Amino acid sequence: MSAVLTAILAMAGLGILLSLMLGIAAKVFYVYIDPRIEAIADMLPGANCGGCGYAGCSDYAEAIVTKGAPPNLCVATSKEVIENVCTLVGASVELGERRIAKVFCRGTEEKAKRRFIYQGAVDCRAAVISTGGDKECEYGCIGLGTCVRSCPFGALSMGEDGLPKVDESLCTGCGSCVKVCPRNIIRLVPVSQLTANLCSNKDRGKQVKEICSVGCIGCGICQKKCPEKAIRMVDGLAVVDPAKCKGKFVCVEKCPTGSMQKIFSEAA
Repeated sequence: MSAVLTAILAMAGLGILLSLMLGIAAKVFYVYIDPRIEAIADMLPGANCGGCGYAGCSDYAEAIVTKGAPPNLCVATSKEVIENVCTLVGASVELGERRIAKVFCRGTEEKAKRRFIYQGAVDCRAAVISTGGDKECEYGCIGLGTCVRSCPFGALSMGEDGLPKVDESLCTGCGSCVKVCPRNIIRLVPVSQLTANLCSNKDRGKQVKEICSVGCIGCGICQKKCPEKAIRMVDGLAVVDPAKCKGKFVCVEKCPTGSMQKIFSEAA
């Protein structure tokens, strides 16, 4: 009986000793976590889209508190949330202009010629690596929907014409689609921009005509006709300076192929 009692006392003593050691270790190795980090992480949408430049909302929240990261980098949240975050960390509120993803290609299945029927992996990046894509235009949209699947907000969908469509009301400008597009034809455009050349083909006009009926042929008519001189030719493509463009839309009316377009709806 005494042996049993001794064992019980020994186990109890060992438990007390281990508890004391754990308590001391907790004190010695304690790392203070600012409660504002969790509070800000809870305010953020939790989409972990990476639009702020950080791996996720928790990382961004920590960067705001510990590294002084700007509290207005989250593109997926509201003005009210940004104001609340700024109040919590004692920062001033500065909201940047909203940007929306825009597809700089109008080469639909009917308007852009194809070299072959692609039957590989349903991924634009894989298609570019394996075959270069099925379109004659090496700058055009592959059309396999990689950008659509990358959007954490459901703002993109594939149209019946083979091109991705952006829902301007859902797009937060996080840039996920921009990062995965192997042709770099999806770009984030400020909502104040009125017109753009929605073609990315840098080939000469004759080559463009042969493979796409809506591509920019570099004729320069838009540049000549623009009353604000807001257009310049870069690598054979017309490029609009949004700071100069006043929305006369002469370039849209005069463009012979329709590559110059009004780029946002009134609801954007």
